[in-house]
Amino acid sequence: MPKQGSSNPQTVAVVLAAGQGTRMRSSRPKPLHAVGGRPMLSWVLDAAGDAGCTSIFVVVGHRADEVRQVVEAMRDEGDPPVAFVEQLEQLGTGHALAQAESHVDPKATILVLSGDVPLVRPATLRRLADAAAEGWGAMATATLEEPGSLGRVLARGDDADRLERIVEARDASPAELAVHRINAGLYALPAGVFDDLRRVGTANAQGEIYLTDALGLAAADGRTIALVELEDPSEALGVNDRHDQTRVHQRLVRRHLDQLMADGVTILDPDRTTVEPTARVGTDTILHPGVSLLGHTTVGSGCILHQGAWLRDVRLADDVEILPYSVLESCEVRSDVAVGPFGRVRPASVLLEGSRVGNFVELKKTILGRGAKASHLTYLGDSEVGDGANIGAGTITCNYDGKNKNRTEIGAGAFIGSDTMLIAPVRVGERATTGAGSTITQDVPDDALAVGRARQRIIPDWTERKARGEKDG
Repeated sequence: MPKQGSSNPQTVAVVLAAGQGTRMRSSRPKPLHAVGGRPMLSWVLDAAGDAGCTSIFVVVGHRADEVRQVVEAMRDEGDPPVAFVEQLEQLGTGHALAQAESHVDPKATILVLSGDVPLVRPATLRRLADAAAEGWGAMATATLEEPGSLGRVLARGDDADRLERIVEARDASPAELAVHRINAGLYALPAGVFDDLRRVGTANAQGEIYLTDALGLAAADGRTIALVELEDPSEALGVNDRHDQTRVHQRLVRRHLDQLMADGVTILDPDRTTVEPTARVGTDTILHPGVSLLGHTTVGSGCILHQGAWLRDVRLADDVEILPYSVLESCEVRSDVAVGPFGRVRPASVLLEGSRVGNFVELKKTILGRGAKASHLTYLGDSEVGDGANIGAGTITCNYDGKNKNRTEIGAGAFIGSDTMLIAPVRVGERATTGAGSTITQDVPDDALAVGRARQRIIPDWTERKARGEKDG
């Protein structure tokens, strides 16, 4: 999508993503853990791009190659370029930012972001960049009811929007602890910050270089650092453990649900509905409780998705009804189609206009023609079903011969009797019929009837003879 530019044409982003995230109890790099259906780092990169950053530098450390591969795979054409800077030792936020010095234009404004703070909005980053342009730099703050052990941001007495200093909670006086304004960890700074970082020592318990110490030096020198209060304090939420991950994921999803409802989608129980932010839903669609729309799913207008419907990377046209507990993945459903209940539509399937997939019917890599019906207990795999065909209950396309997948073709207007086994490769012609219980191994011509079953035998008094131990003569 087109990027909205900042007022500063030389705004770049440095994303700090080198931490190991040991509290996640995971071998995966923390920025690659998913929230809202995507790695949290991807949300940060998109926010930076949408804010108008011309370049993005990602500071990586733990499992750097894995982070690079994931980021490169998810970038789209038109996104600003991403370069990677390696932090071999994790020695604090200031040390991480310093690794990017040789890559940043000395005239640029630097948006300093964290790879584990995915709720930040592009508008917030633009506000930061604009505020920095009016002084030396800017930092985002949030006012919390219970800031707890978080550091406090103290403003100048004569200017509530200008930084005086940042004090850690353990070092704060009672009066300072009464301040509820905290550092949100988002900054817009000039390249001159690298000079201040060289002035910052490591005389602290952790032996690390903190970016906040560099800001303190700048403020003490009389330079203006604007304080930009977040309109939504949740934008400052970072992910340090699995509890944080769940909380951020829920906020991302709820933010998207609220926007969908504002845009004309009925969501009957938002607390029990999941629509990942990458999914799109048209107006006048109704989502019942327990619906999950994941990945790049798109739902048209006027659809009804009932309890428990689960869709990933699916395209639904207008006026589609998905009945309860149906599962669809990587498929396309055209208008006026009904699926379910308990329908299963697997990848590479296409349901054409007016078709019907009923209860306990499974499709895989199948085209179901206009107005065609498979209403009960059927498997259609690697097949093409013509317009208006009727597939009886218990039909199976036997598409796998132990080595290869083979196709089945069913012509327009054909009638497939219940419990028909279609041994692929095979073709049933237009308007042809198969008798119930048939095993079809050869092509059936148009308008023909095919019956492939053994002749019925009746053995009288079978129960009594079986009891006497008599054999069938």
